[in-house]
Amino acid sequence: MPAASLLTSVATTEDVEPRERIGFWEDYNRRALVGLSCTSYSERGLVARQANYRLGDVRLADISGNAHAIERTPQVARSAPKDSVFASLLLKGEAVFLHEHGCLAAAAGDLVVYDTRRPYLFGFSSAMRQFLVDVPRELFVRACMAGGVPAPMLFGRGTAREGELVVGLRSLLDSPAADDPERTRGAVLGVLRMLADERSGGRPAPAGHRSRLIIAEDYIERHLHDASLTPAEVARVVGVSVRHLGRIFEPAGTTPSRFILERRLQGAHAELTGGGTARTTIADVAHRWGFSSQAHFARRFRARFGGTPREARG
Repeated sequence: MPAASLLTSVATTEDVEPRERIGFWEDYNRRALVGLSCTSYSERGLVARQANYRLGDVRLADISGNAHAIERTPQVARSAPKDSVFASLLLKGEAVFLHEHGCLAAAAGDLVVYDTRRPYLFGFSSAMRQFLVDVPRELFVRACMAGGVPAPMLFGRGTAREGELVVGLRSLLDSPAADDPERTRGAVLGVLRMLADERSGGRPAPAGHRSRLIIAEDYIERHLHDASLTPAEVARVVGVSVRHLGRIFEPAGTTPSRFILERRLQGAHAELTGGGTARTTIADVAHRWGFSSQAHFARRFRARFGGTPREARG
């Protein structure tokens, strides 16, 4: 738990009449964190607690509660503007994050990074706790990710290194240096920057390209099983033309189409050689990894790995 000397405010709904809790919680968040609307799914009403801490110009909130949803609608975003990037580290429970480009499913240990200027809904299906880091957007762009966050990103599952960084972030937030909050601030921003670097493989690229490459790769990883995934769809999500998307992938030494194909083949190969597909047909594996037909999958697989999918399974 963060040091009390860094604490700026605390609020809980436990001592508030159940019918007044939603209004109380919305009003507190509007003043302490961000404007939003809240919905409770419990017969007990909303039971929630929030403690806010300051690390220089970066803020930290420790939030817990029962099942509920918070939403930042377009109307709320306009009436209560907030120019920050939030990094939400889920410590307990499961959640779904809905945004204009789709949906993220998060579990304990996952980190969701998103821009507060854009509408979203964050729903928690059971008892939850999260650390929420509030970074001014201009600072985030300068210190963590040039170009900002065009679409929400999920961290923690991509690589072992990414998982280690998220664990390290939790450790920093659990015990920030009470006598030197600026040091903790710098370390938190450093971890967020390293997560962005890890997602992009540390590849040098123009500042505007680099953040979009991270977003594009993140979107692709989460939609590999969708046969309709195309460079055009990725370009739409990133907010660029298909031609410009190709330029964004140039520093990685590949194209959007080749990247999608390679990640699908790697996923299928890992599944086939993992030993758990004895009762699964090759056609099922092909379909699960977004290939339009078993024949197409087999041709691509053989060209990439030098053998057929059946031979790979052994």
